[in-house]
Amino acid sequence: MFASHSQIICTIFGMHIYFYGVILALAIVVGTFVSEYISCKFYEFKKETIIDLAPYVIVFGIIGARLYYCLLNSDFYLRFPTEIIAIRHGGISIHGAILGGLIGLLIFAKRHKLSVLKLADISVIGLAIAQSIGRWGNFFNSEAFGRPTELPWKLYIAPQYRPIPYEGYEYFHPTFLYESILDLGIFLLLFAVVKFGKNKKDGNLALIYLILYSFVRIFVEHYRIDSVLYIMGIPVAIIVSVFIIFIVGIILILRNLPKRNK
Repeated sequence: MFASHSQIICTIFGMHIYFYGVILALAIVVGTFVSEYISCKFYEFKKETIIDLAPYVIVFGIIGARLYYCLLNSDFYLRFPTEIIAIRHGGISIHGAILGGLIGLLIFAKRHKLSVLKLADISVIGLAIAQSIGRWGNFFNSEAFGRPTELPWKLYIAPQYRPIPYEGYEYFHPTFLYESILDLGIFLLLFAVVKFGKNKKDGNLALIYLILYSFVRIFVEHYRIDSVLYIMGIPVAIIVSVFIIFIVGIILILRNLPKRNK
């Protein structure tokens, strides 16, 4: 059993420094420099190409993550539109972040005349390790946990953070930890493919990431109790993930079919 004891690291000049923000910043820095290393080591990009790309991906990723979340909670944000820009109150979505980040990547690639597919392959490796680190922000925020459980690795949630139907329970599935471990696994697999793989086709790595992460999200959503939107009783995150697996899987198969000799 384990528990988060505080959201605040310290207070400086009356301003609280939160674990969540520090961990997200750490995740972005680590993800960026991992991608930078890979771009120079295995793709022969100029040094600092990924550093220059990062602001595009980060800014558009944050915008996409917020707008996607607000769209899923449109009833609330139509009533309180000023809350849309209040990101510190919580509410971002990884699917929106991926979409927004892709838009930023496309803009950067076009401006600098670089390969979109190569940049996407490089970026998803950094993204996977960043997600693994970033999920620990949910731990310190006492959020994104799962159903009640009594397993040895159960997570204690303080009463003020328990959803209304679960006030009587103390321990829950640490779904943030499940995803953190699985995201780390995705990172290690993608890195191994880059380091040891042969005859790689540009874009395959990004497609593989999308499929693998979608499976991870389906697994995690099976336990989570805080999905923001359901369609016919199914979390929208699962529906989106299944759609991604289906579409991306077809694309991956078709683009890697052996060429027929004419």
